[in-house]
Amino acid sequence: MDLSCFKAYDLRGRVPDQLNPTLAEKIGRAYVEITGAKKVIVGYDIRLSSPDITEALSSGLMAAGADVYDIGLCGTEQVYFATSHYGMDGGIMVTASHNPKDHNGMKMVGPESRPISSDNGLNDIRDRVLEPFANAPEQGRYETLEVMSAYVDHLLGYIDAASLKPMTIVCNAGNGGAGLVIDELEQHLPFEFVKVHHQPDGHFPNGVPNPILPDNRTATADAVIEHGAAMGIAWDGDYDRCFFFDENGRFIEGYYVVGLLADQFLRKTGGGKVIHDPRLTWNTLDLVKAAGGEAIESKTGHAFIKQRMRDEDAVYGGEMSAHHYFRDFAYCDSGMIPWLLIAERLCQSGQTLSSLIDARIEAYPASGEINRTINDPPKVIAAIEAKYSVGAKSVSFVDGLSVEFDNWRFNLRMSNTEPVVRLNVESRADKALMEEKTEELLQEMDRLNTN
Repeated sequence: MDLSCFKAYDLRGRVPDQLNPTLAEKIGRAYVEITGAKKVIVGYDIRLSSPDITEALSSGLMAAGADVYDIGLCGTEQVYFATSHYGMDGGIMVTASHNPKDHNGMKMVGPESRPISSDNGLNDIRDRVLEPFANAPEQGRYETLEVMSAYVDHLLGYIDAASLKPMTIVCNAGNGGAGLVIDELEQHLPFEFVKVHHQPDGHFPNGVPNPILPDNRTATADAVIEHGAAMGIAWDGDYDRCFFFDENGRFIEGYYVVGLLADQFLRKTGGGKVIHDPRLTWNTLDLVKAAGGEAIESKTGHAFIKQRMRDEDAVYGGEMSAHHYFRDFAYCDSGMIPWLLIAERLCQSGQTLSSLIDARIEAYPASGEINRTINDPPKVIAAIEAKYSVGAKSVSFVDGLSVEFDNWRFNLRMSNTEPVVRLNVESRADKALMEEKTEELLQEMDRLNTN
């Protein structure tokens, strides 16, 4: 049996050769046997294969004795929300997020929506799939559960509705599931939504929803300019990540969104801890300190961030990859809470999004993440460390290699999922220095890669 769909954090693979209903049924049985779950939330995304895979998964869960609560077509964060809100033993979302349209997958959580990944049960579930199964003495029950209304109420609890003013917002669901939530939120908000690629459609007529790809940003940017919108928002397919465009249609690097959200959230909470990743840090550190919070660095990746947030009881966590985590959202990531907070900030401050962001880009210009395919990543990173640690103010290994000088710093790390290294460089109010050091590092990496 091909089990290559089991990855470090979730399951993803091509349908039907790497993931199909037969395998999904076995995964359901294995999930119950390994976790002992008795009550499981199940939801699925807009992919054409999702209903059949979800039905088979539910059959396996019930055959192993678990009750299934089917929340239907939804986003990953609704599975997180329902699992924690209703006190379930676990939840499984059938989704392949932004992967090609012939792919599907699953994201799994346990009680309190704690992630299940390769180091805490996912590999055990994979191994159990290979063993024979017997039906449980008592089959589990199946019922549907309506969670949209409780979920929307929860989302609205993050903002002060009385402070909101009418404005135009472009929203691009990429034919994923986000449009369904926007339609519900719209009834409670004074905003006019310009809806782009709004209808859920697993054929993905406008391409796979992945706003990280520059080609996928044009439709959102053009609509912002055409309609004179205050901002644009785009989501990936299961809308656990959201991406922002200012009123000029400019795509905003996720790094600066982390700082803005940390600042907005700490203003509400009057302080608290904020978790961030090590790739780009200075802007976040500056804003968190100014807002009376405490910034704490964590290894990149949702399982690490969520655990660190729990350990520290942090109010908010952010990654520059557009994942944003909230304590009151079971420490999980949401693609809906961030844009509500930023819309609130625009209404309260009277400032444009570009004016809020420009000052931060000027203070801490950054390269954005640059990926390089390298033959021997550990060797190249070690050589870079040897060269640049001389005279450095600090060297850290929280996630890859971080080297800091007075006026610039960089992080170089291996990808968890691809044979590439990822470089991020930033400086203090000196764009030319940042660009010079970025080019210098890339040339050195290329030189090392050919030797």
